[in-house]
Amino acid sequence: MKEYTITVNGVAYDVTVEEKESGSATPAPSTAVMAVPPKKSTGAGSIPIKSGTAGKVYKIVASVGQGVKKGDAVIIIEAMKMEISVVAPQDGVVASIDCAAGDNIESGALLATLK
Repeated sequence: MKEYTITVNGVAYDVTVEEKESGSATPAPSTAVMAVPPKKSTGAGSIPIKSGTAGKVYKIVASVGQGVKKGDAVIIIEAMKMEISVVAPQDGVVASIDCAAGDNIESGALLATLK
């Protein structure tokens, strides 16, 4: 089994695919592939915090209701074996966290909002 993230019309889906054995005389039975639609963003605040790169949400640093200063880390993304901090674009209060640790995300995805 292998896991992939595919994008269809701008929407990312996590899929699991079973590989067939090579040289098999009979076709392997088809395996159902379950596509998980992305979470709907709540966008409770007016100031979006978006991902600058595709990757996986490694850690959520801030919590809803927490005050943050411009440049404070809100979420950490793991991409290409590096941890990348997604920071607050300005001072504010975290209004929503629109992702969870372990989520695969695309560049430009809404991760959180501030108010």
